[in-house]
Amino acid sequence: MGRKTKTRRQRIAPETYALRPKPNWPLLALSSLGMVLTAYLSWATLTGGAVQGCSAGGGCDVVLTSRWATLLGLPTSLWGFFGYAALAAIAFVRRADRQWSWAWTVAVFGVCYSVYLTVVSLTMLQSACPYCLTSLALMTAILGLVVAQRPVEMASRSWLLSAASRVALAGVVILLVHGNNVLPQEEPTGPEDVKVRALAEHLADAGVLFYGASWCPHCQEQKRLFGASAKRLPYVECSLAGPNAPQSSACTAAGVNTYPTWVIGGRRYVGQVMTLVELANATGFPDAASLRQ
Repeated sequence: MGRKTKTRRQRIAPETYALRPKPNWPLLALSSLGMVLTAYLSWATLTGGAVQGCSAGGGCDVVLTSRWATLLGLPTSLWGFFGYAALAAIAFVRRADRQWSWAWTVAVFGVCYSVYLTVVSLTMLQSACPYCLTSLALMTAILGLVVAQRPVEMASRSWLLSAASRVALAGVVILLVHGNNVLPQEEPTGPEDVKVRALAEHLADAGVLFYGASWCPHCQEQKRLFGASAKRLPYVECSLAGPNAPQSSACTAAGVNTYPTWVIGGRRYVGQVMTLVELANATGFPDAASLRQ
């Protein structure tokens, strides 16, 4: 190695980085609020509990029980919790440039996905969820905070390139998720359970009526309990065109405004998914004890 090369290397000053003397408290505070919100929604979903303020069949309920409420088999709110938890952890990163870059990436992705879910809820589901809108507001506030906290030493870097790359990645993920969610769900086929089929036929023979809507998640869940025998249910479709479309005349005449609605022996069971045993007991099905919940 020549003397000139050694001299040149010695002249190159070691790269230095700005260090934060303490955690990023504003980022930690906002992300903690997001963790509390999404943890509550995740807990309610995983335990089957009711979400405060979400009445059965209401707009909030429609959103939180739709196809978009799950992602890769887990509640979407749980993925949101992971995102907020990542931001909370990033708040403790001392190196300023790394903290900003990581927080910027998570916040951009979080805002993009939250906006996507909001557009879906307002256009396709034609419903609004206050919890989801609150999460969107929190993530937007975090993105605004991160923008305001951009380190001075990173001022020379291109905003356009940085934002475009992250938005493009978020767009690809969103397109994949959306494509999967809008695929038509296949109707259950092939062999029917003998007892479940007998119950479905018994409900029809007993004059029971099951009012529902094609877009209603609870109605779909109710049908899934009957598997391939769902086609034998005494089902009345009330709204094929969406939540804000006019009801069918049969449902309007029956005074149905919440889905699902069961009418059994003159009694109404509104806004609830009834188990096979509950339906069997309510209609006097002779082999109710042998049915699974």
